[in-house]
Amino acid sequence: MQRTAKELLEQYLKFRQEADDDGDGGDNKKASKKGKKKKKEKDPSKPKQPMSAYFVYTQQRRAALVAEKKNVPEIGRITGEEWKAMSEAEKAPFEAAARKQREEYQVEMAAYRQRKQEEAACQEKEEEEQKKIMKQEALQLLKKKEKTDNIIKKTKEEQRKKKVGGAAAAADPNRPKKPASSFLLFSKEARRQLAEERPGVASSTLTALVSVKWKELGEAEKQAWNGKAAEAMAAYKRDMEEYTKAAASGGGGGDASPCTSSSASS
Repeated sequence: MQRTAKELLEQYLKFRQEADDDGDGGDNKKASKKGKKKKKEKDPSKPKQPMSAYFVYTQQRRAALVAEKKNVPEIGRITGEEWKAMSEAEKAPFEAAARKQREEYQVEMAAYRQRKQEEAACQEKEEEEQKKIMKQEALQLLKKKEKTDNIIKKTKEEQRKKKVGGAAAAADPNRPKKPASSFLLFSKEARRQLAEERPGVASSTLTALVSVKWKELGEAEKQAWNGKAAEAMAAYKRDMEEYTKAAASGGGGGDASPCTSSSASS
Protein backbone atom coordinates (compact mmCIF):
# COMPACT_ATOMS: atom_id res chain seq x y z
CA MET A 1 0.00 0.00 0.00
CA GLN A 2 1.36 3.42 -0.98
CA ARG A 3 1.91 5.75 1.99
CA THR A 4 0.69 9.34 1.85
CA ALA A 5 3.13 12.24 2.01
CA LYS A 6 1.67 13.21 5.40
CA GLU A 7 2.44 9.76 6.89
CA LEU A 8 5.97 9.85 5.52
CA LEU A 9 6.45 13.33 6.97
CA GLU A 10 5.29 12.18 10.41
CA GLN A 11 7.64 9.20 10.28
CA TYR A 12 10.52 11.39 9.20
CA LEU A 13 9.94 13.88 12.05
CA LYS A 14 9.79 11.05 14.56
CA PHE A 15 12.98 9.55 13.12
CA ARG A 16 14.80 12.90 13.37
CA GLN A 17 13.70 13.36 16.98
CA GLU A 18 15.00 9.89 17.95
CA ALA A 19 18.25 10.49 16.10
CA ASP A 20 18.77 13.82 17.87
CA ASP A 21 18.03 12.22 21.25
CA ASP A 22 20.60 9.48 20.60
CA GLY A 23 23.17 12.00 19.42
CA ASP A 24 23.09 14.31 22.45
CA GLY A 25 22.59 11.57 25.03
CA GLY A 26 19.36 13.19 26.17
CA ASP A 27 21.03 16.39 27.46
CA ASN A 28 18.83 18.64 25.28
CA LYS A 29 15.55 16.89 25.99
CA LYS A 30 12.76 19.01 27.42
CA ALA A 31 11.67 18.23 30.95
CA SER A 32 8.68 15.90 31.01
CA LYS A 33 5.36 17.14 32.28
CA LYS A 34 4.40 16.64 35.94
CA GLY A 35 3.09 13.15 36.54
CA LYS A 36 4.51 11.74 33.30
CA LYS A 37 6.53 8.57 33.82
CA LYS A 38 10.25 8.84 33.21
CA LYS A 39 11.48 6.94 30.16
CA LYS A 40 13.62 3.91 30.79
CA GLU A 41 17.29 4.69 30.25
CA LYS A 42 18.57 3.33 26.95
CA ASP A 43 21.35 0.78 26.82
CA PRO A 44 24.16 2.35 24.73
CA SER A 45 25.46 -1.11 23.79
CA LYS A 46 22.14 -2.21 22.33
CA PRO A 47 22.15 -2.29 18.50
CA LYS A 48 20.16 0.52 16.91
CA GLN A 49 16.96 -0.27 15.02
CA PRO A 50 17.53 -0.59 11.26
CA MET A 51 16.14 2.12 8.98
CA SER A 52 13.39 1.55 6.48
CA ALA A 53 14.09 2.10 2.77
CA TYR A 54 12.39 5.50 2.97
CA PHE A 55 14.63 6.61 5.87
CA VAL A 56 17.72 5.41 3.99
CA TYR A 57 16.63 7.68 1.13
CA THR A 58 15.95 10.68 3.41
CA GLN A 59 19.38 10.31 4.97
CA GLN A 60 20.93 10.54 1.51
CA ARG A 61 18.82 13.56 0.50
CA ARG A 62 18.98 15.44 3.78
CA ALA A 63 22.44 17.00 3.29
CA ALA A 64 21.45 18.59 0.00
CA LEU A 65 18.14 19.91 1.38
CA VAL A 66 19.84 21.34 4.48
CA ALA A 67 22.26 23.13 2.16
CA GLU A 68 19.22 24.68 0.53
CA LYS A 69 18.18 26.07 3.95
CA LYS A 70 15.19 23.75 4.26
CA ASN A 71 13.91 23.15 7.80
CA VAL A 72 12.95 19.76 9.25
CA PRO A 73 9.21 19.83 8.32
CA GLU A 74 10.08 20.95 4.79
CA ILE A 75 12.68 18.20 4.43
CA GLY A 76 10.12 15.63 5.55
CA ARG A 77 7.47 16.94 3.15
CA ILE A 78 9.83 17.08 0.18
CA THR A 79 11.36 13.65 0.70
CA GLY A 80 7.90 12.16 1.29
CA GLU A 81 6.62 13.52 -2.00
CA GLU A 82 9.77 12.42 -3.83
CA TRP A 83 9.60 8.91 -2.38
CA LYS A 84 5.94 8.57 -3.32
CA ALA A 85 6.70 9.58 -6.89
CA MET A 86 9.65 7.17 -7.28
CA SER A 87 9.33 3.93 -9.26
CA GLU A 88 10.06 0.49 -7.83
CA ALA A 89 13.34 0.40 -9.77
CA GLU A 90 14.41 3.75 -8.28
CA LYS A 91 13.51 2.54 -4.79
CA ALA A 92 15.32 -0.80 -5.25
CA PRO A 93 18.82 0.30 -4.07
CA PHE A 94 17.34 1.84 -0.94
CA GLU A 95 15.26 -1.29 -0.30
CA ALA A 96 18.45 -3.37 -0.63
CA ALA A 97 20.33 -1.11 1.80
CA ALA A 98 17.46 -1.35 4.29
CA ARG A 99 17.33 -5.14 3.92
CA LYS A 100 21.08 -5.35 4.59
CA GLN A 101 20.64 -3.22 7.73
CA ARG A 102 17.87 -5.53 8.96
CA GLU A 103 20.05 -8.60 8.47
CA GLU A 104 22.98 -7.00 10.27
CA TYR A 105 20.64 -5.85 13.02
CA GLN A 106 19.33 -9.38 13.56
CA VAL A 107 22.87 -10.77 13.86
CA GLU A 108 23.91 -8.00 16.25
CA MET A 109 20.76 -8.44 18.35
CA ALA A 110 21.36 -12.18 18.67
CA ALA A 111 24.89 -11.49 19.93
CA TYR A 112 23.56 -8.72 22.20
CA ARG A 113 20.95 -11.01 23.80
CA GLN A 114 23.53 -13.75 24.30
CA ARG A 115 25.92 -11.28 25.95
CA LYS A 116 23.15 -9.95 28.21
CA GLN A 117 22.19 -13.49 29.27
CA GLU A 118 25.82 -14.28 30.12
CA GLU A 119 26.18 -11.01 32.08
CA ALA A 120 22.96 -11.74 34.00
CA ALA A 121 24.17 -15.27 34.80
CA CYS A 122 27.54 -13.95 36.02
CA GLN A 123 25.88 -11.29 38.14
CA GLU A 124 23.54 -13.86 39.69
CA LYS A 125 26.49 -16.13 40.46
CA GLU A 126 28.43 -13.26 42.07
CA GLU A 127 25.40 -12.34 44.19
CA GLU A 128 25.03 -15.95 45.36
CA GLU A 129 28.74 -16.12 46.26
CA GLN A 130 28.44 -12.83 48.15
CA LYS A 131 25.45 -14.15 50.08
CA LYS A 132 27.41 -17.29 51.04
CA ILE A 133 30.36 -15.20 52.25
CA MET A 134 28.08 -12.91 54.28
CA LYS A 135 26.32 -15.93 55.80
CA GLN A 136 29.64 -17.52 56.81
CA GLU A 137 30.85 -14.26 58.35
CA ALA A 138 27.57 -13.90 60.25
CA LEU A 139 27.87 -17.45 61.63
CA GLN A 140 31.47 -16.84 62.73
CA LEU A 141 30.47 -13.62 64.51
CA LEU A 142 27.57 -15.45 66.18
CA LYS A 143 29.87 -18.22 67.42
CA LYS A 144 32.36 -15.68 68.79
CA LYS A 145 29.56 -13.82 70.56
CA GLU A 146 28.19 -17.04 72.10
CA LYS A 147 31.67 -17.99 73.29
CA THR A 148 32.24 -14.55 74.82
CA ASP A 149 28.79 -14.59 76.44
CA ASN A 150 29.49 -17.99 78.00
CA ILE A 151 32.85 -16.80 79.38
CA ILE A 152 31.25 -13.68 80.87
CA LYS A 153 28.40 -15.72 82.34
CA LYS A 154 30.77 -18.23 83.96
CA THR A 155 32.98 -15.45 85.30
CA LYS A 156 30.00 -13.66 86.87
CA GLU A 157 28.83 -16.93 88.43
CA GLU A 158 32.28 -17.52 89.94
CA GLN A 159 32.32 -13.96 91.29
CA ARG A 160 28.85 -14.43 92.78
CA LYS A 161 29.91 -17.64 94.52
CA LYS A 162 33.00 -15.89 95.82
CA LYS A 163 30.87 -13.10 97.30
CA VAL A 164 28.52 -15.61 98.94
CA GLY A 165 31.47 -17.43 100.49
CA GLY A 166 32.93 -14.13 101.69
CA ALA A 167 29.63 -13.15 103.34
CA ALA A 168 29.50 -16.45 105.21
CA ALA A 169 33.06 -15.99 106.46
CA ALA A 170 32.27 -12.45 107.58
CA ALA A 171 29.41 -13.78 109.76
CA ASP A 172 31.90 -15.89 111.73
CA PRO A 173 35.56 -14.96 111.23
CA ASN A 174 36.65 -18.27 112.80
CA ARG A 175 34.71 -20.37 110.32
CA PRO A 176 37.06 -22.11 107.83
CA LYS A 177 37.04 -20.47 104.43
CA LYS A 178 35.73 -22.54 101.56
CA PRO A 179 38.66 -23.49 99.29
CA ALA A 180 38.99 -22.17 95.77
CA SER A 181 38.13 -24.34 92.80
CA SER A 182 40.79 -25.51 90.37
CA PHE A 183 39.76 -22.72 88.00
CA LEU A 184 40.06 -20.03 90.69
CA LEU A 185 43.46 -21.35 91.77
CA PHE A 186 44.60 -21.20 88.15
CA SER A 187 42.91 -17.82 87.70
CA LYS A 188 44.88 -16.26 90.55
CA GLU A 189 48.21 -17.35 89.08
CA ALA A 190 47.30 -16.61 85.45
CA ARG A 191 45.88 -13.21 86.36
CA ARG A 192 49.11 -12.25 88.10
CA GLN A 193 51.18 -13.25 85.05
CA LEU A 194 48.88 -11.45 82.61
CA ALA A 195 48.93 -8.30 84.74
CA GLU A 196 52.73 -8.31 84.60
CA GLU A 197 52.74 -8.89 80.83
CA ARG A 198 50.02 -6.29 80.15
CA PRO A 199 50.21 -3.53 82.71
CA GLY A 200 47.26 -1.19 82.72
CA VAL A 201 44.81 -3.67 81.15
CA ALA A 202 41.24 -3.44 82.47
CA SER A 203 40.16 -5.97 85.09
CA SER A 204 37.28 -7.22 82.94
CA THR A 205 39.70 -7.87 80.08
CA LEU A 206 42.04 -9.83 82.35
CA THR A 207 39.11 -11.91 83.55
CA ALA A 208 38.10 -12.78 80.00
CA LEU A 209 41.69 -13.63 79.02
CA VAL A 210 42.07 -15.91 82.04
CA SER A 211 38.91 -17.79 81.04
CA VAL A 212 40.22 -18.25 77.52
CA LYS A 213 43.61 -19.50 78.77
CA TRP A 214 41.82 -21.99 81.04
CA LYS A 215 39.87 -23.39 78.09
CA GLU A 216 43.12 -23.77 76.14
CA LEU A 217 44.83 -25.85 78.87
CA GLY A 218 45.64 -29.46 78.09
CA GLU A 219 44.11 -32.31 80.09
CA ALA A 220 47.34 -32.95 82.04
CA GLU A 221 47.67 -29.27 83.00
CA LYS A 222 44.07 -29.10 84.18
CA GLN A 223 44.55 -32.30 86.17
CA ALA A 224 47.42 -30.66 88.06
CA TRP A 225 45.17 -27.77 89.11
CA ASN A 226 42.39 -30.21 89.97
CA GLY A 227 44.85 -32.00 92.29
CA LYS A 228 45.68 -28.76 94.09
CA ALA A 229 41.99 -27.99 94.50
CA ALA A 230 41.36 -31.51 95.85
CA GLU A 231 44.10 -31.06 98.47
CA ALA A 232 42.62 -27.73 99.52
CA MET A 233 39.13 -29.27 99.77
CA ALA A 234 40.42 -32.13 101.94
CA ALA A 235 42.05 -29.64 104.33
CA TYR A 236 38.84 -27.59 104.39
CA LYS A 237 36.77 -30.64 105.34
CA ARG A 238 39.13 -31.45 108.22
CA ASP A 239 38.94 -27.89 109.48
CA MET A 240 35.15 -27.88 109.20
CA GLU A 241 34.91 -31.06 111.27
CA GLU A 242 36.96 -29.45 114.05
CA TYR A 243 34.97 -26.23 113.76
CA THR A 244 31.65 -28.08 113.97
CA LYS A 245 32.78 -30.10 117.01
CA ALA A 246 33.94 -26.97 118.82
CA ALA A 247 30.65 -25.20 118.04
CA ALA A 248 28.60 -28.20 119.26
CA SER A 249 30.52 -28.43 122.57
CA GLY A 250 29.75 -24.78 123.21
CA GLY A 251 33.37 -23.74 122.94
CA GLY A 252 32.49 -21.12 120.33
CA GLY A 253 34.48 -20.13 117.38
CA GLY A 254 37.41 -19.18 119.62
CA ASP A 255 38.35 -22.80 120.30
CA ALA A 256 38.32 -23.50 116.61
CA SER A 257 40.90 -20.90 115.78
CA PRO A 258 43.94 -23.03 116.75
CA CYS A 259 42.68 -25.77 114.43
CA THR A 260 42.17 -23.30 111.64
CA SER A 261 45.59 -21.80 112.02
CA SER A 262 47.29 -25.17 112.28
CA SER A 263 45.50 -26.37 109.15
CA ALA A 264 46.37 -23.22 107.33
CA SER A 265 50.03 -23.67 108.24
CA SER A 266 49.93 -27.18 106.88
